[in-house]
Amino acid sequence: MSLLTLTIDVGASSIKAIILRDDHTPSSKRSLINTPHPATPDVIVGALVDLIAKQGEYDRISIGFPSVVEHGITRGAINLHPAWDGFPLAEVLQNKLGKPIRIANDADVQGCGAITGNGVELVVTLGTGFGSSLFLNGKLLPNLELGQHIWRDCGTYEDHLGQAALDRVGGELWNARLLEAIASLYKLFNFDKLYIGGGNARLVTLDLPPNLTNKVAIISNDLGLIGGLTLWRSSNPEN
Repeated sequence: MSLLTLTIDVGASSIKAIILRDDHTPSSKRSLINTPHPATPDVIVGALVDLIAKQGEYDRISIGFPSVVEHGITRGAINLHPAWDGFPLAEVLQNKLGKPIRIANDADVQGCGAITGNGVELVVTLGTGFGSSLFLNGKLLPNLELGQHIWRDCGTYEDHLGQAALDRVGGELWNARLLEAIASLYKLFNFDKLYIGGGNARLVTLDLPPNLTNKVAIISNDLGLIGGLTLWRSSNPEN
C-alpha cells in the first residue's frame, strides 16, 4: 500500500511543505511560510503545527531541520536560536500530532534527494548558512557540519559563504570564494560528485577547471522536500 508522506523543509528564512506519494509525485501543492522570528522552539513548533493543520491527508511526516539531529533531538541550530540545543523536537511534535515523525539534518535530507548512490558524493547547501552532507555508495555519514569548519585560517565556510557574507561582499567575490572552496573540498574529500543546493544556488556562476567540470552540479532546492521520503526507507533514519 502506498503511503502519503508530509515532507517539511525548515530553513532560517522559510518553511516549505508538500505531501508526496512513494513514487515522488505530489499529492498536494507546495506550501511556504516565512520562518517566524525570534525562532525559538515554542514559536517554530507553533508554526509547524499550524502549517501541518492546513495540509491534506497524510500518513507520516519527515522534517529536514537546520541543525545536527540525534535521535530526534536538535543540537545547535545556530541560525535559528540558542534554545534549540538539546530540544526533543520529534517527541514534542509526536505528542502534538499523533503521527509517525522522522527528523534529520536539512542538508542530509537534501542530499538524499540528490545523490545517485555511486562513489563519494558531497552535497553543500548555500543559504543563510552553509550546510553539508556526505555519502559513500549511497550510505550517509550523518550530521557533517562543514559550515563550522575553519577555512582560509580566518573564519569558517559559513563565515565566507553564508548569506551575511554574500550581502557583505557581493556576488562576484562570493562566487570566487565558492570556487576556491570547491577546490579545497575536492582535495579534502576527493569526491566523485559535488552537488550545490540551497536557496542561493541560483546565484552560482562558476568557471570550473577541467578536472572538476563533470564533477559539480547545481541542484533544485525542492530536493530538500523530495529527500524526505528517504527517511522512511531505512529502519534507522540517521543511517
